Amino acid sequence: MKFKADRATLLKALAHVQSVVEKRNTIPILANVMVSATGGKLTLTATDMEIAIVEEVAASITRDGKCTAPAATLYEIVRKLPDTAEVEFEHGGGDSQLALRAGRYATSLVVLPTEDFPSMTAGTLPCKFALGANTLRALIDRTRFAISTEETRYYLNGIYIHAADVDGGKVLRAVATDGHRLARVEEPLPDGAASMPGVIVPRKTINELRKLLDEVTGEVEIALSDTRIQFKAGSITLTSKLIDGTFPEYERVIPRDNDKILRVGKKDFSDAVGRVSAISSERSRPVKMSLARDLLVLSAASPEQGTATEELDGDRVKYEAGPLEIGFQARYLNDITDQIDKQVEFLFSDGTAPTVVRDADDTSALYVLMPMRV
Repeated sequence: MKFKADRATLLKALAHVQSVVEKRNTIPILANVMVSATGGKLTLTATDMEIAIVEEVAASITRDGKCTAPAATLYEIVRKLPDTAEVEFEHGGGDSQLALRAGRYATSLVVLPTEDFPSMTAGTLPCKFALGANTLRALIDRTRFAISTEETRYYLNGIYIHAADVDGGKVLRAVATDGHRLARVEEPLPDGAASMPGVIVPRKTINELRKLLDEVTGEVEIALSDTRIQFKAGSITLTSKLIDGTFPEYERVIPRDNDKILRVGKKDFSDAVGRVSAISSERSRPVKMSLARDLLVLSAASPEQGTATEELDGDRVKYEAGPLEIGFQARYLNDITDQIDKQVEFLFSDGTAPTVVRDADDTSALYVLMPMRV
């Protein structure tokens, strides 16, 4: 194998693929990236057996071949080369080392057998559809904060994506919950998705995909089966296993009859929550919301630091129901209000029941938040 590639192009691709490599693994081949020059194309592949990223790279290939090289080391070497460098790779086959040259710099890397490198591309993915990159970004951003990190409830460690029935039609719905809060976001159902199975996409896959989407415009091609999902955007293909579990019946925890409605400006509210919660360094310290007609008082207390309160009234608050006191974890409030543009709408039942939160101007997203005792 012999080829030349531009340093900037190569670095960008190596950054993508080496990101999935587990830094501490017991299987040496999984620390490597597969470098394949065949049919006039250079392809880089990395996997941790759960996720695989494949990226095609522009290169000048003079001899076909493939080998595997240490992903982190190769990335660091290319990263430290001069910006305008052209990098030449040469591998004689078998277990000979991979030679790398750029200008007056030269190194050689130990390779591992390509036949030991696992493949995640076998099998068919019968359900296929496409989503705009902006739409997919929004689905992820508005739900992933609610993904559970509790490994014992593994079926909550991802985003549940499925086709759902709404008012006689169908939508594409993404849901995440950790038992304390729930995020549900809907988008119009794309062509080809009506028959899709409900799938739970793992947290690591979601995070890797989101990083890739920062550089993607246009559409993302999605293909899936009951066990795997694949995202293809331009020269990059990400394939992942799905979580083998049953997502809970989340609709049962969404309140339908909460009739006490608070509307408050997003910036006024989130800034005030930030100020009153600063009194305590404990992440789980609750912020109390005390409501009266067109008045919201936010307060927090810390045994070590003292107390803080802030009132919001006048044009900034609209509330016409009876007095109510309820408490929420400050970080959870901020995670939800970060997804809202201008006006936050809270729908309460009482001080102990789940609360619905939504954007007053956008019905595509709905959040449920469990209160804390205050």
